[in-house]
Amino acid sequence: MTKFVSCLGMKPSWQFGDVYGLDPELLSLVPRPVCAVLLLFPVTEKYEAFKQEEEERLKGQGQGVSPDVYFVKQTIGNACGTIGLIHAVANNQAHLQFEPNSPLKKFLEQTAKMTPEERATYLEKDESIRVTHESSAQEGQTEAPSLDEKVNLHFIAFVNVGGQLYELDGRKPFPIVHGKTTDDTLLEDAVEVCKVFMARDPQEVRFTIIALSKDSF
Repeated sequence: MTKFVSCLGMKPSWQFGDVYGLDPELLSLVPRPVCAVLLLFPVTEKYEAFKQEEEERLKGQGQGVSPDVYFVKQTIGNACGTIGLIHAVANNQAHLQFEPNSPLKKFLEQTAKMTPEERATYLEKDESIRVTHESSAQEGQTEAPSLDEKVNLHFIAFVNVGGQLYELDGRKPFPIVHGKTTDDTLLEDAVEVCKVFMARDPQEVRFTIIALSKDSF
């Protein structure tokens, strides 16, 4: 993942790394600060049923989503890893640094004022990001499968925008608000939501949590 965003011009001052366990001792090993958390999880019948119920419930009751949240819909097959990375990076531009000619920074600047649907259309046509995605796929990375491969694993991102924890999933119609968070507690707060995903499918083991952390070296 770090290689993927590096190819798109993000400087390596922040790095993606695996979270090896959910108890406090293992979480304490994750370099800090953490500005985004990614969850890779299996899309099961239980999850799809929950997703539908959640969407109907939130459409009815509403939720306060900050206009500062950068959200993009997923319209490209099996591009959830790319979408997850964009969500992680786009909502942390104040922390991250980019090369002068970064294709990713250019994409974020050009889509800043667009709707989530317009961003999706723009991404479909963005050759630099698509080509990088496909080259990563050919290297066999899990977050970038080939476009014709049937995949039932999905990436989502958790970020802190304005003191609120947001779940950003391009397959959903809008961001999901999970309550208050801080820069210091983002990892722990996101992990609590990840635990709910795991509890929903207790027989599943295909869960991976990745943190975007400031490189301490």
